Amino acid sequence: MFEKSFITDCEGPLTLNDNAFELCAHFIENGDELFKILSLYDDYLVDEVKKEGYKAGNTLKLILPFFVVDNIKNSDMIEFSKNNIYVIRDSKFLLEYLQKTMNTYIVSTSYGQYIEALSNYMNFPFENTYYTEVDVDSLILNDEELSKIKEFKNQILNNPKDYDLFDDIFFVEIPKMGIYDIIKEIDVVGGLGKKLAIDDIIETDKIDINQILYIGDSITDVEPLEFARENDGISISFNGNEYPLKVAEIAIVSPSAIATAVIANVFAENDKSKVLQFINDYNDSQDIPKVFDEYNISQEIKDKFFNVFKDECPIIDIINEDNFDKILKESVNMRNNIRGEDIGGLG
Repeated sequence: MFEKSFITDCEGPLTLNDNAFELCAHFIENGDELFKILSLYDDYLVDEVKKEGYKAGNTLKLILPFFVVDNIKNSDMIEFSKNNIYVIRDSKFLLEYLQKTMNTYIVSTSYGQYIEALSNYMNFPFENTYYTEVDVDSLILNDEELSKIKEFKNQILNNPKDYDLFDDIFFVEIPKMGIYDIIKEIDVVGGLGKKLAIDDIIETDKIDINQILYIGDSITDVEPLEFARENDGISISFNGNEYPLKVAEIAIVSPSAIATAVIANVFAENDKSKVLQFINDYNDSQDIPKVFDEYNISQEIKDKFFNVFKDECPIIDIINEDNFDKILKESVNMRNNIRGEDIGGLG
């Protein structure tokens, strides 16, 4: 057991996937558009309405009745996930390095079927992951309910911004169905759910509250990023959209996870102040290889970093009012370029 814990979101910092979106696009007619509409509605409920008891990432619950209509089973989710894993460059190396230096965890909103497939692919211990547990085989709709869900789907697609309609569908009509007894018990690991996972990690690892690093990229990471920052831990937005950038202290904009490994290397051997000092030196110096030497960055990480970034180094910076807009633009551009605009545009 190490004295520090590295906690990472999965989709974004480690992989290019949005598995739930991809499942919908593959198995459900117009499922990609349906998911995007419901994702925006999810953001609206969290960011604007601030709906009591509602977690960021609950799109994964909202979409489940439509899984049933198209008869998607656990086996479908497992097989699709195994065959459709797309990783951020050097993320496997990052996880291998981290497990030798810090307690390492993946805390993800994603379905467990995907996280297990990803853990197997990355040779990462599944027991060190947190995820949204869903048994789709247990979800059943009768014929009348199936007809209603099909009609709801058409209404949503034809009225993509009618959130009063959506409120009625998801908080009045679907709760009348038998399926809701199962759906309401599903604990989505997003937002507050991720923060609770961090609480569990701190207790399990018996570490000081400020000895954590959390890295994320979306609205589901706001609460854990705030928690890390407020408790003097390391909080990083990796190719994030506006939500994590507003609350994280550090931004990384990079096509490769080797940039994350650099910060992890500094943090593993030093306190937070040294990490921030490194970032300032990294941005002020005209000789970044020399900075890496001064901070004793491991030779393997250094070699990989300068192999990836031969001409221009990635953004690794402390976020402030002066650079926020520039970082946001670069971060969103990188996010869309490497993950595609459909996935990059999701909250």
